[in-house]
Amino acid sequence: MYIFLRQLCYSLNILKIIKNRGNEVQKLGCVNVSKVFKGDGVETFALEKINTCFVEGELVAIVGPSGSGKSTLLSLIGALDVPSEGEIIYRNESIHKYSQNRLADFRFEHIGFIFQQFHLLPALTALENVMSPLFSRKVSCNKKERAESLLSQVGLADKLHALPSQLSGGQQQRVVIARALVHEPSWLLADEPTGNLDTDTGELIFVFNVCDNTTIVFE
Repeated sequence: MYIFLRQLCYSLNILKIIKNRGNEVQKLGCVNVSKVFKGDGVETFALEKINTCFVEGELVAIVGPSGSGKSTLLSLIGALDVPSEGEIIYRNESIHKYSQNRLADFRFEHIGFIFQQFHLLPALTALENVMSPLFSRKVSCNKKERAESLLSQVGLADKLHALPSQLSGGQQQRVVIARALVHEPSWLLADEPTGNLDTDTGELIFVFNVCDNTTIVFE
């Protein structure tokens, strides 16, 4: 295991904790990625000419001040948005050349999201919220058992049937973490993941252990 620090642009840095790995690993790369927002005749560069690569098994922190483009970068590598210039590359192909169905499959098969806002469905229990990404998908695992196992791993075995309104902020965030992991993604993208946790230290390391070989990218 080793630590790697690199500057992506003048205000954005990337810190990687890289575990020992074999030669065959999955990679998700940014090639000359820029994102421009336009409004009132003004162009604002959120990101400009970003080149980096995220590799299976890494723990990656995107570091920079507010407004430096951290959340924008997460949305681009997670295929929630498209770059103004450049490409997001997976297996030597730009993901933004995918059809809409293939892009949806890519997100389901490879990307898990932990948003700062929980986006839990208020009428569903913790167990049902965790299972929700699997509702319309055919998967090899037992959906209920998979969700129960993850909730147990994040310390909520006794809250399976609780509604979001019956959970603390930290407990809701753990439900979000379990939901993000339920489909066993290759990359877990977390937007300020410690913002609503019961403890700011140790929690993300715990998630890293749960994830095993999942790459975690957070800001």
